[in-house]
Amino acid sequence: MKLYSVAIFCIAIVIAFANLQNQDDIPYSGPTSAEELGKLLFHDSILSEDYSISCSSCHKPQFAFSDTLALSPGVRGQKGTRNTPTAMNVLSRPFFFWDGRAASLEEQALIPIENPLEMNLPADSAVARLARNPFYIEAFNRIYGAAPSKALLADALAAFERTLETGSDHDRFMNGDSSAISSAAMRGLEIFNVKGKCFECHFGPDLTGDEFRSIGLFDNINDKDKGRYDISKDSLDYGKFKVPSLRNVAVTGPYMHDGSFKTLREVIEYYNEPQKLRPHGLNRDTLLAAPLGLSEMEMDDLEAFLKALTAPQFKHFLELKRKD
Repeated sequence: MKLYSVAIFCIAIVIAFANLQNQDDIPYSGPTSAEELGKLLFHDSILSEDYSISCSSCHKPQFAFSDTLALSPGVRGQKGTRNTPTAMNVLSRPFFFWDGRAASLEEQALIPIENPLEMNLPADSAVARLARNPFYIEAFNRIYGAAPSKALLADALAAFERTLETGSDHDRFMNGDSSAISSAAMRGLEIFNVKGKCFECHFGPDLTGDEFRSIGLFDNINDKDKGRYDISKDSLDYGKFKVPSLRNVAVTGPYMHDGSFKTLREVIEYYNEPQKLRPHGLNRDTLLAAPLGLSEMEMDDLEAFLKALTAPQFKHFLELKRKD
């Protein structure tokens, strides 16, 4: 009987050893870089309280990592308080969120996870989930040589977001290809730079000065969002929001911090006559102290230029919008 038991025990050890060897023989097929790991995490609902949403639920890749809703729903369908900005072309940004509350992509990455209206999961709990997941345990160890942590989770998500840079026909035009944009877009570029005053705020490679400006939507009546003031507590910042990049702007509507404008045309018409929609706008930028006086054709041309800022992978949406 003892010999039989010993034989069974030995067989069990041999089988277990063989299984371990077989596992070691299976090639690793997971992420091999922080960027690849970040992409997986960006699309994984493991980072939300009830496993119902991921970062990509609001930052939809097919819409230039923005949303098509004015306010995106979080866990249990709760609506956020501000429009979802694009997560593309953020490599060079010094501030994040509409009010600039985060000064780095790493800092930004964890805030939506913990936000009660978004993913509603404490970062420590998110890390604990990853630390119990065999796939992520191995991935973090292979890439970072360490177990999942808040710092490494933020690093991976930020690394992925830094890869989301795009080009456009406008870039080709600026690099010397005069045929890259239409004649209407060329006229629109002139309007953008001069009569429309757009260039005063939207300049640089990504067409944002990375400043905070108030365009007069805040009136404490229709719009009570104080914007940058809630972070700085400086009365000069009432109603100011971060000037967004205009890359892919034609496919990232609705627009403004509250998603109140559905189309680019509505945005242009507002800038043309801001007092018409918000006669009591507070702290409105002096650039908008008087109507711009753009004609219908000039607004058409300006819109054509803004569409020329669209990356090739999103151009098909422009055609779909034309049909609408």
